[in-house]
Amino acid sequence: MRELEWLAVVRHGESTGNAAAAAAEAGGAEVIDLAERDADVPLSETGRQQAAALTPLLAGEPPGVAIVSPYLRARQTAEIALAGLPVPARVDERLRDRELGVLDLLTTRGVAVRLPGEARRRARLGKFYYRPPGGESWADVLLRLRSLLRDVAADHPGGRVVLFAHEAVVLLVRYLVEELDEPQLMAVARSVTIANCSISSWRRAGGLLRPERFNDVGHLHGDAPVTRQEEVHAD
Repeated sequence: MRELEWLAVVRHGESTGNAAAAAAEAGGAEVIDLAERDADVPLSETGRQQAAALTPLLAGEPPGVAIVSPYLRARQTAEIALAGLPVPARVDERLRDRELGVLDLLTTRGVAVRLPGEARRRARLGKFYYRPPGGESWADVLLRLRSLLRDVAADHPGGRVVLFAHEAVVLLVRYLVEELDEPQLMAVARSVTIANCSISSWRRAGGLLRPERFNDVGHLHGDAPVTRQEEVHAD
């Protein structure tokens, strides 16, 4: 990572799954009403407008390459945001969202009612180390992100790279780049909700990548409002 000149990570725009999850949580439902598998959830119309609002920001100082999660909502965000820009994009499965296993599509209430044992285990272990059956912990996701960032730095020395990914990925990239520990990461996670189509970035100075912006939504306005929707599963 130290070889990169600039690194940014964009959370995807609002998805239809985000909207469905918000409605389910607000209505006290146990299950999120969503037909698609997580990898196939598309952007909502608001999400598409948010992605388009990102284009002028990226055009001001275009990245050299974009690395994109294979999930549809991230690919659509990258496609719209990079439209007309001379930025090649490639998909890397290591940027996919955290896999939730048996918790997938369950709301907070749904986990408590249907899987009370898992709710207790999650509360005891904490978000960093809790791994639901069939899913991943944040520590698991970090293993693939470490691998990805090593490869990106080796492939693009001195380069400018933007990642298009997911809520947890934004937080975990910050953990890696800024060399945080678990308590520091949890303090950040408790203090903010990563906004849809927000951008976080780090610029090289003094031999290190240093924070430039975090969860920035200054480019969003009007028809591309700020939304801070949770992902399509309880976490």
